[in-house]
Amino acid sequence: MPVREFCSILCRKELDLLRRKGRAAINLETIGQKLKQARMKSKHTQQQVADQCGISKSLLSKIENGQTSSAVATLSKISEALDVPLSWVLDGHPETDLMILPKTDRQMNADDENMGYSFELLANRSRFSRIEPTIVHVTPKDDNMRHEPYTHSQDEFIYIVEGAIELYYDGEKHYMQKGDTGYFRGVKPHLFIPVDNDGAKVLTVFIDE
Repeated sequence: MPVREFCSILCRKELDLLRRKGRAAINLETIGQKLKQARMKSKHTQQQVADQCGISKSLLSKIENGQTSSAVATLSKISEALDVPLSWVLDGHPETDLMILPKTDRQMNADDENMGYSFELLANRSRFSRIEPTIVHVTPKDDNMRHEPYTHSQDEFIYIVEGAIELYYDGEKHYMQKGDTGYFRGVKPHLFIPVDNDGAKVLTVFIDE
C-alpha cells in the first residue's frame, strides 16, 4: 500500500475515533491556510485543484477561507492533488515564522542497527522550508554495521560537535574532528565512518536545492 494512502486511512480512523469520543477540535482556519499555502506554492489555481478533486471552486474557496468544514475524504483528495501529507493538513499546528523545540521534546530516531547512526530532528520544520537541521549520533566503531554509503538529493552541511569521524565522500576519506566543518552534494556517495568507540556527534543541515 502506498505511504500516502496508508497515512490517509490512518488519519481518517483517528479523526473518526476522536469525533465519537467528542474530543475532536478541528481548526478550520488553520486547515484552510495550509491548503491555500500549498496551492499557491504549487502555482495551481483554485479551479485547477477543484477540477482535479471533483469539487466546485466555490467549495474549495470556502475551505481555504475556513468558512466550512469538509469530509476527511475531500481533504484527502485536495492534499493528494497538492502533494502534501493529509497528516500535516490536520495536525492543528499553523505555519509560523518561529519554531522552538525544547531539548526535552526531541526524540532519538533510528530505523535499524544497520543505519550506522541515530539522529535527532532539531526543529519540526515548515512543510515548505528548504533546510532540515539534525544532530547525527555516529555509532561507535565496534558496534557499527554500516559500510554502504548513502546518497540523497539534498546538499549537506556538517559540523563536528563531539568526537571525530572519517567522512567518506565520492571514493575518498577525510578525517574530521571536533570543530571541523564540511559542505557537500548529497547526490554523491558519502558516509560518516566512526574512528573509535567513543562515537561522535555531528550537526547536519540538509538543504533542498
